[in-house]
Amino acid sequence: MTIDQVTEICRSAVLLALMISAPILTIAVLVGLGISIIQAVTQIQDQTVSIIPKIVIMLLTLVYVSPWILTQMVEYSTRVFTEIPNTL
Repeated sequence: MTIDQVTEICRSAVLLALMISAPILTIAVLVGLGISIIQAVTQIQDQTVSIIPKIVIMLLTLVYVSPWILTQMVEYSTRVFTEIPNTL
């Protein structure tokens, strides 16, 4: 296995991790921004007001996108394992 092959495997793994985490992190940022604006307007500074909705929305997003995440992970794993004979 050459350094180029290892680098490609690592690059694609990091790219997959970024793609998988992007929907959940995007939703968390948008919900956090919305809650921060509401807290600034109403001057409610309780931490549970911002954490609980974010957790609930992130869990709902995870349930919604989990089939896509699983598909991406299975495709990546299959691709890595099928390339093993070619790398040796």
